[in-house]
Amino acid sequence: MTTALPKPRKLTVYEYFALEEKAERRSEFFDGEMFMMAGASREHNFLSRNLTAEIHTRLRGSSCQVFVSDLRLKVDATGLYTYPDLAIVCGTPEYAPENRNTLTNPKVVIEILSDSTERYDRTTKFRHYRQIPTLMEYLLVAQDEALIHRYLRTESSDWLLAEIVGMDEMFIVNSVPLSIPMRDIYTGVEFPTIPENGSDTSFE
Repeated sequence: MTTALPKPRKLTVYEYFALEEKAERRSEFFDGEMFMMAGASREHNFLSRNLTAEIHTRLRGSSCQVFVSDLRLKVDATGLYTYPDLAIVCGTPEYAPENRNTLTNPKVVIEILSDSTERYDRTTKFRHYRQIPTLMEYLLVAQDEALIHRYLRTESSDWLLAEIVGMDEMFIVNSVPLSIPMRDIYTGVEFPTIPENGSDTSFE
């Protein structure tokens, strides 16, 4: 006869906050569990820096402001605590009563995609984000090509997808509003080289 091992005890949100304050790497928190977030690549850092600088400059003097990935976000409806790459708030920022460093009312959320997070960002995480009443746009920024997918909430709460492709296009955020040349967003980013025959020849 075998004995079932006890399930690990779920953390309280306050235990999560205490662990986060001491941790070297940030973690998401959901349903009593912590999930360490992936590290960022060189291209990810370039994109985050460029987006932050360009958005901050264009929003200066308006009622909107941009927050970077050091500020935690809570989805009140689902209980997810996470760190989006960038978030834009218009009007007065609102914070979770249990923690002043946890934002709750973004108007725009931007995630920079990577191989390890793309599926999660496009599916499960987007389902959480859609439960934020103030969220109007969700933007997914590729780091291996000049490509941004923009999801815009309609009056009926459907989400319309638009694709911005190529260095010569303009990246437009409708709900703020602001527009940025794609070339400025991708400054310094090096795209992977694809062999002319379209195959990987590294093992030949």
